[in-house]
Order: sequence, then C-alpha cells, then structure tokens
Amino acid sequence: MMPRRITAVPACTEAAGTRPAILVLPGGGYAHQADHEAEPVAEWLASLGIHAFVLRYRVAPDRHPAPLEDAKEAMLYIRSGPHGLAVDHERVGVLGFSAGGHLAATLATAAASGNRDLDVAAAVPDLSVLCYPVVSLIQDTHQGSVDNLLGEVPPSDLLTGLSADLNVTARTPPAFLWHTADDEAVPVANSLNYAKALIAAGVPAELHVFPEGRHGLGLAAADPGPGQWTSLCASWLVRAGWAEATAATARAAAAGPF
Repeated sequence: MMPRRITAVPACTEAAGTRPAILVLPGGGYAHQADHEAEPVAEWLASLGIHAFVLRYRVAPDRHPAPLEDAKEAMLYIRSGPHGLAVDHERVGVLGFSAGGHLAATLATAAASGNRDLDVAAAVPDLSVLCYPVVSLIQDTHQGSVDNLLGEVPPSDLLTGLSADLNVTARTPPAFLWHTADDEAVPVANSLNYAKALIAAGVPAELHVFPEGRHGLGLAAADPGPGQWTSLCASWLVRAGWAEATAATARAAAAGPF
C-alpha cells in the first residue's frame, strides 16, 4: 500500500542497477510542512544519484503516534513497496528538517509507535541527515513542536521516549547534522547533544555548526555560510558509498569544511 501523500523523485543517473533511497521529511513544527524543505531537497538528492521520497506526514490536530506511523509506513514502502524504482533495500536513509528532523531522529532511534506491524527493524533507516533538528522534548526544545505533537502536559515517559538523544544505542545509524549557532527557534544544543550521544555509543557522526543563520533555511543556497551544508553532506554521502561523485563533491572533499 502506498503511504498517504508521498512523492517519488527518481535518481538522476545512467548507472545500472539499484540505487540508495532517502525519505525526506519537511519541517513545520508538527503544524504544517514547509514546501522549500520538500521537493527541492528531493531534487537535490536525485542529482546525486539517490532516489528521494517526500512524505507529507500527518500533523496537528493529529498527534503522536500519527506522524511516526506515517514515517515508518513510508520506510517500509520505500524498501519493498510497488513504487517502480530500483531501490537498494539495504541503503534506505532519512533526511529531516526541524520537526521533520525530530521525526527522522525518532525513526533512527527506533521509537515505538505501538503498531507491531510498523515497529520493525526495516522501519529504521540506514543513515540519517538531520538539519537544525528538534531532538529533545525535555530541554532546549521547540515548545510548539511538543504541544502540536503531544498536547498539553504529556506524560514524562513519552517525552523521554521521543527525545532521540536519550535513546541512542550502538545500533543507531550514522548521522550527518548541521545547525546554526544563533538559531532562535531550535537551540543548537539539540544537534550537539545528539552528536555527543552518537559518538559516545560508537556511532559515526558528522556535525557542522555555522555561526549565523536563521531557522528554516532549507537548502540555504543564498547563504554563504550555511549554504555549504549541501556540498558537505554530498561529500559525506559519497564517502559512505551512497552518492555519485561529481565535480562539486570532489571540490568540497578537497577543500574541507572551511
């Protein structure tokens, strides 16, 4: 069955055989989805030779576990569904922005939805890309996302279970994260703490913190600092064997992050 509101953008490649795929989860505080963090991002991934799937997951007034159910259903569909794309079933990742980054991180840390058909290993991504993500629902969080996802005064065990930094294990997939230091909506501590938890668990993590930049930049093409994230991430995906090397990724790899 096709998940609700999912759009596929095939990889732009002449290579034969299967290709990796990445599920794209736009942000929007669990109130809506930001269009600039959706199809444009999928098209960028497709340019790297990666199949991309954009999911318009349920948001308020729907609450947890609705978004997580949608995301897990999408992961299973990408791995083995009738979408017609040649997907490498062992290389399916997730990329999320802000609240979509929270949803991506809860996928990566195998948060429970309560649905046995969805709470399975195949619903956990093989890597994650987290862009100015909401990670914690307990400290340094985005309260609007918490309220929209869980309502007022949610139980403490649910807040803990959906705070990805508290649920990292050695089985959590590698992650690429980026944030801006002066993000006034979602504090940079979210990315710092998730990267710290990954490293402590022995999981590879790459984190880039740019000094300046407003929240919600998306691809950030017009921002000379944060705008580097796409080339840095592309190089990371090339090194992981997921993306096809291009002239741009080769230059970024040679130049390093600065």
